[in-house]
Amino acid sequence: MPRSDTDGQLAIDVPVQPKKQTRAELQSAIKSARDIMRKDAGLNGDLDRLPQLSWILFLRAFDVCVEQEREAENLEYERAIANPYDWESWGAKTEFTGEEFLTFVNTELLPHLRSLKSDNEGDPRNVISTIFQEVNNRMLSGTLLRDLVNVVNGISFESADDIHTMATVYESILKEMRDAAGDAGEFYTPRPVIRFMVEQSFLKLGQSILDPACGTGGFLVEAYDELKELPSSRMELAQLHRNIRGIEKKPLPYLLVMMNLLLHGIDTPNVTRTNALLRMRDESSPQHRVDVVLTNPPFGGEEEKSVAARFDNAGVATQETAWLFLYSVIERLKPGGRCAIVLPNGSLFGGGGVGAKIKEKLMKECNLHTIVRLPQGVFAPYTQIPANLLFFDKTGSTKETWFYEIPLPEGRRGYSKTKPMRYEDFEDCEKWWCGEGRKGREQNEFAWQVKAADIKAGGYNLDLANPHVGDDLAHRPPVELIDELIKTEHEILALLNELKMELGSEW
Repeated sequence: MPRSDTDGQLAIDVPVQPKKQTRAELQSAIKSARDIMRKDAGLNGDLDRLPQLSWILFLRAFDVCVEQEREAENLEYERAIANPYDWESWGAKTEFTGEEFLTFVNTELLPHLRSLKSDNEGDPRNVISTIFQEVNNRMLSGTLLRDLVNVVNGISFESADDIHTMATVYESILKEMRDAAGDAGEFYTPRPVIRFMVEQSFLKLGQSILDPACGTGGFLVEAYDELKELPSSRMELAQLHRNIRGIEKKPLPYLLVMMNLLLHGIDTPNVTRTNALLRMRDESSPQHRVDVVLTNPPFGGEEEKSVAARFDNAGVATQETAWLFLYSVIERLKPGGRCAIVLPNGSLFGGGGVGAKIKEKLMKECNLHTIVRLPQGVFAPYTQIPANLLFFDKTGSTKETWFYEIPLPEGRRGYSKTKPMRYEDFEDCEKWWCGEGRKGREQNEFAWQVKAADIKAGGYNLDLANPHVGDDLAHRPPVELIDELIKTEHEILALLNELKMELGSEW
């Protein structure tokens, strides 16, 4: 409304634009939060501190990005988290502190969030309840907990730029946490690898996109970022949100992926907390199939015998997670669907037994059109085992498979934590790819083609060396020869593990 200024002239009220928070300001806030948590006796290391920060950050972001926005759009909107458990009633009250505050969080707030329930599919109450089933406050000091909540309360989330910047800062924390986790952590898929896999999957609006081992959501976020500018209506945007789907087994990554997607603008993330192998085995009907799978499934581990037993009737009973995920992904794809998946060298090499049977299924039911071979160290420091990117479409059987070997940058012997792979290292491969149709590909020093019949004759061994590279042992560098020996040892160990699991299932 116009208002009268002090000199009698009419003035117009101009809406105050929310102050944008810079990345430096947000990083400073997060640093303050971590410094506060370091003082509390109940937290030990980032593996404790990150979950503690995440669930508080989630509630603050949910209040601003979901509850307040929906109230602004619809005055009759009923909050998913109502008084006295909404953020304003406890998070924003700086005077609410000490033992009373600690008791409220432990005995009232968290139990209430776990008990939320709705019969309506997609209701955020169900999402919140699932997230908080295994969330606990680990801080012992009510005063320090209040200080932490105050820092989070100071993060505004009032503009899209704030949310995007917070998401960037948050992802850097996730990476730090995974780096610190060492052997206890999940394998972190480097962002350049994720981006390349997403871009070469040529996603389209309206497609259902699944990561059945989504971890903290790297593939889902990248897929959403690829498509989010395309919707022309709220309905199309809501459908895109529903089409970004994930499954995660462990509670901490599940909390983190939900937080990550929320910060990227998906207010009701479509992620299920369960064992993906069992879920995909149970949901085998056509209605559960998807258009695209993007994933880096766990490998080198063993599933429980009860999970492996569910695959007995398919003739692929094994406890090796990589094989079970590959089999399940093939089954999960719609006719015409496509997949980009990370697999270790051992999975490509493994001939005979379950491995050969699953690769035979892959090449009979799908067009395994491209295998991108990654150099050593891409997944450092988690593992030195070389990995591969498999791209296939469920459009009929494989006639031939293209291989492309990504070379190391000149002068490099491998990637490392301090000198990781860059997206630019995929540039030549992307040019060679020749777009979605892949027409016009040519062999070169890094690319070669193998007929499906030759792969079958070789026992479905897909660990094929570049034929354009000579093997003159006398002139090869010693380090390269040692790398080759290490690679062979890994392949032998993979075969022995596979044999051990097959013998174990028989006994």
